Amino acid sequence: MKVVLFCGGQGMRLREYSEAIPKPMVPLGYRPLLWHIMRYYAHYGHKDFILCLGYKADSVKQYFMNYNECLSNDFVFSKGGRQVKLLSSDIDDWNITFVDTGLHSNIGERLAAVRPFLEGEEMFLANYADGLTDLDLPAMLADFTASAAVGSFLAYQPPHSFHIVSLTDDDHVEYISPIAQSGLWINAGYFAFRTEIFDYLQPGEELVENPFQRLIAANRLRAHRHTGFWAAMDTFKDKQQLDELCNGGDVPWEVWRKPLAPRVVGGAVPC
Repeated sequence: MKVVLFCGGQGMRLREYSEAIPKPMVPLGYRPLLWHIMRYYAHYGHKDFILCLGYKADSVKQYFMNYNECLSNDFVFSKGGRQVKLLSSDIDDWNITFVDTGLHSNIGERLAAVRPFLEGEEMFLANYADGLTDLDLPAMLADFTASAAVGSFLAYQPPHSFHIVSLTDDDHVEYISPIAQSGLWINAGYFAFRTEIFDYLQPGEELVENPFQRLIAANRLRAHRHTGFWAAMDTFKDKQQLDELCNGGDVPWEVWRKPLAPRVVGGAVPC
């Protein structure tokens, strides 16, 4: 399946980086966040990417145009550097389409802008390009394809220390409980769609507002509950926490390091 990645936002809550690069290009180890997400999909065989660009689009283009395989792969260096033989490769079999979808476009508008590149596809994947997970993607897709749903997304229960509060009309507290115990699930942004989604998306609409309400009314929207790892990089604190995992060797989103039966995927890539 093709994978649509929304990577045109400004990432204003990551000001330490967003003045120079878009949020998906913020580095984690040797590679940007966007690469980690693409590597996740490629591990499961989905290597045809459509990048919805906007803010600082040139930095995304330049990164891939000047891509250095040696940074995250083993290689043999000989003849004083005149000959370099890669022992494995990250992106040799990736196909990447770069599309300018507007500086201030919302997610629905960005998706509509790349519709021509999805012609002939029955289904496709999509992602906000700011979250990492160890989701069993084939299991989610099996659940989705067996249904009549038009859309599905990863649902996750946030483990944060915030509390859910219910108030009366006069502001008395009815109850308060940790969000992790509230039973609430969030949209974590790993989507699967049938191309019928465009029948539910009107010009100018945000993807998860009116279109999703229409899908709900038609009983054609599903969610796949995930209780493993998921984390978004929204703030500098989020970046620090992901760096700590990366630096400590506990990198759950690097599913390509784990055995995948029955296919064999080679070329482990360091964080």
